[in-house]
Amino acid sequence: MLLTSRRLRAALLATASATLVAATLPASAPRPLGIGDPLFPYLGNPGYDVLAYDIDLTYRGDNTEPLDAVTRIDARTTRRLERINLDFTHSEVRSVEVDGARADFATAGEDLVVTPREAVEAGAPVRVTVIHTSDPTGGKGGWIPTGDGLVMANQADAAHRVFPGNDHPADKAAFTFRVTVPGDMTAVANGLPVAKTRHGATTTWTYRTRHPMATELAQVSIGDSAVVRREGPRGLPLRDVVPAADRAKLEPWLAKTPGQLEWMERQVGPYPLETYGVLIAAARTGFALETQTLSLFERSLFTRSEYPEWYVDSVMVHELAHQWFGNSVSPRAWSDLWLNEGHATWYEALYAEEHADKPLETRMRDAYRFSDGWRAAGGPPAAPEPPSPGEQISLFRPVVYDGSALVLYALRQEIGAGEFRRLERDWVRTHRDGTASTADFTRLASRIAGRDLTDFFQGWLYGRTTPPMPGHPDWTSRAAK
Repeated sequence: MLLTSRRLRAALLATASATLVAATLPASAPRPLGIGDPLFPYLGNPGYDVLAYDIDLTYRGDNTEPLDAVTRIDARTTRRLERINLDFTHSEVRSVEVDGARADFATAGEDLVVTPREAVEAGAPVRVTVIHTSDPTGGKGGWIPTGDGLVMANQADAAHRVFPGNDHPADKAAFTFRVTVPGDMTAVANGLPVAKTRHGATTTWTYRTRHPMATELAQVSIGDSAVVRREGPRGLPLRDVVPAADRAKLEPWLAKTPGQLEWMERQVGPYPLETYGVLIAAARTGFALETQTLSLFERSLFTRSEYPEWYVDSVMVHELAHQWFGNSVSPRAWSDLWLNEGHATWYEALYAEEHADKPLETRMRDAYRFSDGWRAAGGPPAAPEPPSPGEQISLFRPVVYDGSALVLYALRQEIGAGEFRRLERDWVRTHRDGTASTADFTRLASRIAGRDLTDFFQGWLYGRTTPPMPGHPDWTSRAAK
């Protein structure tokens, strides 16, 4: 994610598993569970690993009306389960089945608690089918209304406002989407198209991912859209989704993606997913978002004259870089967010240096000057303060953007450009299609550097103040007064 609100834009331009968490309820009552994420303790659920989601959505052309939905979850249990908790809220549950048999269910907090007729033994496959609605109203993430339909923005904790599941990036899975819309509308989702079937006045569009995906990266676009197709490096299928009326106006921006992909591949290696494209929506979000294989952008980013071309290019590269850092390699816990945003900001800044004469060193020196203030306001990069209550997007602070890119700059200064480049390429290759933690990154960095970097990372990732910058002893930082 890259916030494009006025507050963060000003900052950017100025710088040019599993501990159970339960509510206090009687032991016999259904209760919400979590996997103990330090920032979102209620997210995720213990006892099973989701293998695949199969989601049907029916949209009738009215953003005020809930979509009819069926979510099928194929999982494997990791312990005996008498109840199965799913993250789900804000919509109606009509019925639940476990392995084809009707099951009891109840709501507890933001969990849907399912009680099958018989306990599911450890190591067993299980299918949970939930017939429900998916309410696009109410804000707080999930569905986002556009000028002609809907898109999704689920980061960090809003996917369970759209569909039931295990809503934590530690549990990635395959996804299939079947989206039924009025016949003159277009639906697009993560992955590649599988089928398009007309049923009288409606059309069902089916998409399937080829790589596992975190729930927060799910995307479904519904609208009066043009789908623009072209090829990327080595024949990679590209498809952009834009308002049909803006197809010609936006083409100069869409045409940039193949070159941006080639540039990113020169930095870190082959693109790791099955397709890519940009989704440009007539919506007010305040951010761009790296939904997997189809990054979400506000239309205004490309149409408002106050955004210079280099800045728009850098935002596009930021979300593209996330397909490696955050999507293919997903965070083990939300406190590992710096690995996502720090890397995306790093490649955004490198691209601006190479293509727009915006020196990386200048940006990093300015970031260093603000770094103590960012740490004081939001915590150090790898131990961020929790988001403000009810404002989960507040987690995305300057310290996880330029403040975390600054850590990478310091690391390159410490170990050398050649070893740093090797680290980046090894990181995305080793952890492709998986999850990884800060500890995984620091171990790999030490191995490639050929020496123990524990003290270096302790200060840069967890210190309340910013350590001296290797090679730049004259750089200074101070906390805001």
